Amino acid sequence: MITPAELAALTPAELEELAEGLEKLVLDREAGKVPWLCHIPNCDGQPHHGRPGRHSRAAQRPPVGDDWDVWLALAGRGWGKTRTGAEWVIEQARHLERGALIGPTAADTRDILVEGESGILASAPATFRPDYQPSKRRLVYPNGAIQVCYSADEPDRLRGPQHHYGWFDELAAWRYLQYAWDMAQMGMRLGDHPRICITTTPRPLPLIKQLLKDERTAVVRGSTYDNLSNLADTFKRAVLAKYEGTTLGRQELDAEVLEDLPGALVARALIDRARVTPADVPELISMAVGMDPAGTGAGDETGLVVTGWGVDQHHYVLSDASAKRTPDQAARAAYALLEEHGASYIVVEDNGPKDWLEEVLRRVWRDLHPGETTPPPIRRVNASKGKKLRAQPVAMLYEQGRVHHVGSLPELEDQLTTWIPEESPNSPDRVDAEVHAITYQMKRDRGTRTQLVNPHTAARRAGRTPGQHPALKARRQAA
Repeated sequence: MITPAELAALTPAELEELAEGLEKLVLDREAGKVPWLCHIPNCDGQPHHGRPGRHSRAAQRPPVGDDWDVWLALAGRGWGKTRTGAEWVIEQARHLERGALIGPTAADTRDILVEGESGILASAPATFRPDYQPSKRRLVYPNGAIQVCYSADEPDRLRGPQHHYGWFDELAAWRYLQYAWDMAQMGMRLGDHPRICITTTPRPLPLIKQLLKDERTAVVRGSTYDNLSNLADTFKRAVLAKYEGTTLGRQELDAEVLEDLPGALVARALIDRARVTPADVPELISMAVGMDPAGTGAGDETGLVVTGWGVDQHHYVLSDASAKRTPDQAARAAYALLEEHGASYIVVEDNGPKDWLEEVLRRVWRDLHPGETTPPPIRRVNASKGKKLRAQPVAMLYEQGRVHHVGSLPELEDQLTTWIPEESPNSPDRVDAEVHAITYQMKRDRGTRTQLVNPHTAARRAGRTPGQHPALKARRQAA
């Protein structure tokens, strides 16, 4: 509390600074913001005397003491992982000069860690809110402390920079997990005790298991239900209705680290064993975009998965762009993937009730290529067999080590390793999309190696991108 004598001794500039600070405090109070940490041992985070607004639950408080290097928060969706990480790095910035913020992609780091509803800008008190400088990928705090934004998709950017601390969000969703982790670890070399806060939904990945066993890792676990009172009704309807009572719900809601499940389509160990980096992918003879519309399986997403068939007669899963989209949006996304990867075809299911999907693809193709007579690059796979029978040949390829994921594709891998056909006849949409693409390539490329025509060679002779549809080349030239 400042005394009248101290107040009278302040210069005009100091008085103005004090007034600005008080105004910021009032704004925080009016917005319902209160200090995040609470002294009550088992506080549930609900407003109480001394904390009239929502604040941290006991499990969201940082570990005490100095005997930890990594704080690993394994928690279900909606638990409050983002707010927990944001509050921790804000506090670190008060006394440490440089921190790293790393999300699965650059967009995730910006949209969730920095600008999200529970991110740094929303959580920081008005008196210590950083200046976000997007062009420089950094936040600068009033005391000069800096936090730099990185993407786990670009591990090499982490080679040179040094940091006192880091917040690594959704570690289990990092595409190049081990490489990005190694690069980030090497940069934690400033100060006396660099530390890392990891906030992630759990997956049974080797690095996660390694961290759980490390005595220098402080682990906190939590489920979606811990924070149910703060979650919107729409979230409860959309997420709980989708996952509650399912095997995947044990991971996404209850934050269990699931090992291989008996009866699942693919064992996670098989995926990990055959995983490759982009540099390991051989020449690809053909590429296809598998597409499965929303509502056909255990989800409400449109499956969009890109696969390639290599000269080694192995299959390479290059991208999973599945998401909730309208039919028109999904068709445009499929054609964008076709062009991005230089794929030859979009592969859909040959099934009468899904004829509307092909009609949408044809209409969007005409919209994208007005006046052209070239037919859209659509191919069909037979749907006469049941879901399980159609997926079995692909599952066998995994067992043979002939399907390789390029980097990590977390959500697709979750579906592959948690869908048990005997328990649920409806297969997930990401799995269906991958099965469509690989099934088509298996049928198209069946035979001896000498019978395969390599479009890479033909494409080079024709002066176009390998596997690219002629109409897409013409569109690019016109642009």
